[in-house]
Amino acid sequence: MKGRNWLRDQIAAGRCVRAIWLDLGIPSIAEAAVWAGWDCVVIDNEHGPAGLETTMHIIRAVEAAGGHAIVRAPWNDQVYLKRLQEIGAKSIMIPMICNGEQAKAAADACRYPPNGTRGYAAPVGRATQYGTNTGYLATHNEETFVIAQIEHKDAIPNIADIAAVDGIDMLFLGPNDLAGTVGLLEQLDKPEAEALAAETERRILETDKLMGTVSRPAYNHAELKERGHNLIVGEVDILLIMETFRKANAKMAEALGDKIAEAGETKTY
Repeated sequence: MKGRNWLRDQIAAGRCVRAIWLDLGIPSIAEAAVWAGWDCVVIDNEHGPAGLETTMHIIRAVEAAGGHAIVRAPWNDQVYLKRLQEIGAKSIMIPMICNGEQAKAAADACRYPPNGTRGYAAPVGRATQYGTNTGYLATHNEETFVIAQIEHKDAIPNIADIAAVDGIDMLFLGPNDLAGTVGLLEQLDKPEAEALAAETERRILETDKLMGTVSRPAYNHAELKERGHNLIVGEVDILLIMETFRKANAKMAEALGDKIAEAGETKTY
């Protein structure tokens, strides 16, 4: 756990980092994802069920397998962000950052005074290997990577202000929530939704901050990289599992001449 932030170093070396969403909150699946080749994972505390203790176990599993964990916080909450850092989260994604004030609050929550507002209990946390990493205070700023999610139409005019905040490392475009703020949720194929995402990209690229995103219909992953994204979060653990379940079910049903139940169909046992 000691040393510079892996994500920052990978991007600095010129890599567009790929990652997978982990929404199920299961350490073994996180570990398996890394062994399967996903060296960067996003543990979703915003939409997934994992709490802090489970998240700590997932981070352990990911790191033991040789991977790097980004944790998406539920909200821009100083207390939760502090606790994520105490359990060893080095890269943190924060949803719905809409202006410079909110960005500064997020950045401050991830840094000790005088640069921020993070409370001090370093010797008792996993982040310092329970006090054995005596150099943590000197290195924690460069070990921490803070990602501000841009996912509301109101954030677009404020992107320059958000990017200007010291301690914010990346602005991350969330196209579906962004489209939802203009009434186009799950309609990313609409020209208006794509125009909103493209305008967000353009404004981020005008700043000196890194940029990340998720998949969207208009572009494949290679094209998103060409558009300047440094981090692309693609697949989702539960959706991959569901697709595998469907294919295995269909294959076995065909072999047995059995009826395939419709998705969501109520079953009687």
